[in-house]
Amino acid sequence: MNDHTKRPRHEIVMINRRSLAISGVKNVESFDSEEFLLETDGGFLTIRGQNLHMKNLSLETGEVAIEGLVHEMAYLEQGQAGDRSRGFFGKLFK
Repeated sequence: MNDHTKRPRHEIVMINRRSLAISGVKNVESFDSEEFLLETDGGFLTIRGQNLHMKNLSLETGEVAIEGLVHEMAYLEQGQAGDRSRGFFGKLFK
């Protein structure tokens, strides 16, 4: 059996630190103009930057497009995502 049929595909394409196309997205946990937290087939992914905004979202196909200046991308270890997902609403309702 082919390995591609067993495991969902997760890809990230970045162009000039200004445009991201991400596939294999299961859920958008939180987002604002400085940080996105996405649940992907590869784990929880955090994207930090300036003037970030979602250009396109299709959870049916698992694709997200983000524009803005990207400073950092990192996968979170298990247990870290819970604190991050409260970030946007935690800031909003403090």
